[in-house]
Amino acid sequence: MKVLVIGSGGREHALVWKLAQSDLCEKVYVAPGNAGTADEPKAENVELDVEDIDGLLDFAKNNDIDLTIVGPEAPLVLGLVDLFEKNNLLCLGPKRLAAQMEGSKIFMKDVLKKGNIPTATYEVFSDAERAREFLKKCDIPIVLKANGLAGGKGVIVAFSREEALEGLNSLMVEQKLGSAGDNLVIEEFLKGEEASFIVLCDGENVLPLASSQDHKQRDDNDMGPNTGGMGAYSPTPLITEELNEEIMREIILPTLDELKRRGIDYKGFLYAGLMINEQKIKVLEYNCRFGDPETQPILMRMKSDFLDLCLKAAEQELKGEQIEWDDRFALGVVMASKGYPEKYEIGFPISGINEENEAIKIFHCGTKKEADKILSNGGRVLCVTGLGSDLNSAFEKVYEAISKISWNGAFYRKDIGKRNQ
Repeated sequence: MKVLVIGSGGREHALVWKLAQSDLCEKVYVAPGNAGTADEPKAENVELDVEDIDGLLDFAKNNDIDLTIVGPEAPLVLGLVDLFEKNNLLCLGPKRLAAQMEGSKIFMKDVLKKGNIPTATYEVFSDAERAREFLKKCDIPIVLKANGLAGGKGVIVAFSREEALEGLNSLMVEQKLGSAGDNLVIEEFLKGEEASFIVLCDGENVLPLASSQDHKQRDDNDMGPNTGGMGAYSPTPLITEELNEEIMREIILPTLDELKRRGIDYKGFLYAGLMINEQKIKVLEYNCRFGDPETQPILMRMKSDFLDLCLKAAEQELKGEQIEWDDRFALGVVMASKGYPEKYEIGFPISGINEENEAIKIFHCGTKKEADKILSNGGRVLCVTGLGSDLNSAFEKVYEAISKISWNGAFYRKDIGKRNQ
């Protein structure tokens, strides 16, 4: 099979790495990919933008692509899957209407409300002055969420009224995230532990993946601004077998039922960000794709043929499928550029990234190749991921590998996986 993977981050590097291991895989094209995907067996980068859905369609047609797998959310929200399916091309991902689960916080919250799925209470605002009056009287802390896509940066947790009003000004008045802040969801602050719960859907059947836990804040001890994710591990002890069944029964299946009631059959990866507090579970958000950096540790643990699973999901044949997992723990730590998630510089040579083995894999998130050098090319640059018999063992292996990697301005959290210890 010839496969096309769309995207350029650590998630896409992990997808390519895992897909290429399948006996079904003849070739994996990556659009646009990065320096890491360029070096994977069977893989080839293609210089196409993820939002150039017409260009991606032409490439898939001209290169006899058997299956396209979409990594990031933007092309899904733009309707790439609709376009591919209209042209009789197999594509794994939700259609445009289904992708609103991530593309519109308002749509997502309405699905949860109408489906009686537990989530934070909320209000929606399209007028900044009305939102300002609400924030002057509401309970603190409070959470502000830009309605549209914001690359993981559209959520502000305000611990003071001043912070809340500054956040409102940033999102709705100054529009630092563009039109994503035209409408705002303001919701109650939930206490507890966050966990990621990702499933693979074929429009009818649902297959849960291994549990994981992300670390969103930039700095140690969950401090600093929200990011796209600074590290993750799998499995998380937060989600027991009993809790796993409850999440499927009370959250995932009712969500898919509510979408189906609206005439939407969900196909692809569906990611629920959950807040767990004293065994009570509420939905923080939904994403319409595999998580990043959760993909890296989850796929490190997957022993099943990933391409076969993706193909079956795209062809609506997931019924009865099971996934085999490595019993070991996997942990991934993101190495980022100084200044991330705000302004940062790129183009610095990276050293020390050649030491990989069966238990350590270095996934590239934002890199490019120039001559024989690998350069930093993004806010999140690498995700160093490792396997260990327990979380501590994985932690030690990953941080030992990180100690050998450097570039000008590199930084990372030093406490990934320590939250529950």
